[in-house]
Amino acid sequence: MDQPAEKDPRVYFAAERTFLAWIRTGLGLMGIGFAVSRFGLFFRQISASESHPPPHTTGISLWSGVSLVALGVLVNLSAVLRHFQLIHELSSGTWRPGRVSRDAVILGLLLAAIGIGMAIYLTLVR
Repeated sequence: MDQPAEKDPRVYFAAERTFLAWIRTGLGLMGIGFAVSRFGLFFRQISASESHPPPHTTGISLWSGVSLVALGVLVNLSAVLRHFQLIHELSSGTWRPGRVSRDAVILGLLLAAIGIGMAIYLTLVR
């Protein structure tokens, strides 16, 4: 009943689920980035339809959105590379359990920094 990890199909299925979760995270980041980048355009269209002079824009929504889309692309590329590496480790028997996911920690810290930056921006700009 107890098989080595490289022979147990459940380990490969778990790797597939983890890979798909990373892909879903990357796609979510890209979708949110697209919406954020188009948010400034939405405000300009609203102000144009109400005959108000267009507000001064800093372009931060465009660059924030593009940055989030780029981050989503990087997450997806990182997920593909990590998945290939993990499957190779499992196939060759060199996989070590209990290793911390460096990619997940980096993404979490990066998103926390982005969130803090956005909170500061929303507080200062009115």
